[in-house]
Amino acid sequence: MKALITPRGFANYGLDEVKLMESKGLEVDCNDTGKAYSAEQFLQKAKDADAIIVGVDDMSEPVMKQLPKLKVVCKFGVGVDNIDCDYAKEHGIYVGRTVGSNSLSVAEHVAALMIADAKNLYPTIRDVKAGSWVKRTGIELSGKTLGIIGFGAIGKRLSRIASGIGMSVLAYDTFPIKEEDARDYGAKIAGFEEIIEDSDYVSVHVPLLDSTRNMISTEQFKSMKSSACVLNAARGGVVDEDALYHALTDGEIRSAAFDVFTTEPPAKDNPLLGLDNFLLTSHTASRTHEAEKRTCQISTDVILTQLGLKD
Repeated sequence: MKALITPRGFANYGLDEVKLMESKGLEVDCNDTGKAYSAEQFLQKAKDADAIIVGVDDMSEPVMKQLPKLKVVCKFGVGVDNIDCDYAKEHGIYVGRTVGSNSLSVAEHVAALMIADAKNLYPTIRDVKAGSWVKRTGIELSGKTLGIIGFGAIGKRLSRIASGIGMSVLAYDTFPIKEEDARDYGAKIAGFEEIIEDSDYVSVHVPLLDSTRNMISTEQFKSMKSSACVLNAARGGVVDEDALYHALTDGEIRSAAFDVFTTEPPAKDNPLLGLDNFLLTSHTASRTHEAEKRTCQISTDVILTQLGLKD
């Protein structure tokens, strides 16, 4: 049996797991090129794979139809919007995720973006390096309200960090939030509209589904505080980027900070990139040494378990 591993991080952090899979009799093809595979390269390597640990490679129905041996696919992360889960279910292909492996890393990244926004870190560092000595006045996060949309593993971790620095946390999810979970992580259960209207910072942590696409758009921006900041380290498309641009330029909200985009990387002419009140990172919220190692371990465990090779 063959296992294909496409995420580049696996060659840096998962070599022990590669050896483990090989010791169980698997032929392992691990991407050690330092580059993402092209669609053609991926298909060529995947066509005889029994198992795939996949990053952002396209696993839509047309692609999966060309993978006759595939029994299990594990996302190297949480979001499975690049995998046709319905097709997989219909054809007995198990789809796994590495839930929780990077939740702390993403939560810390969002907290860092909030601090960078509040303290004007990016423009200040940029200007001082350029020889300017502008002294901007920031804000304190303590006493501010953070609204978290999506109270899963990441949202809970972020709530604990935020409450620890004195923020009030409102939490909403499409699924009922347990009172004990809210209490344990320092949050108050709230409605979607309450979060939109009352939060100083709004952070989204939901998967990209038909029901969540553009869930924050023109109507929501108009209902937010003019001093609000919107954060997205979940998936591009959850926040309407066109509406966000107008909200930022029209003063409907103060700022935004994103780690994800509808198209990655964003086009060079994306108007958001020219705004001083828009911070961005390159989909790196989950990329820490610790998270990469955990993700390698969990995805390997999924593959071995589903192939019946786990001791």
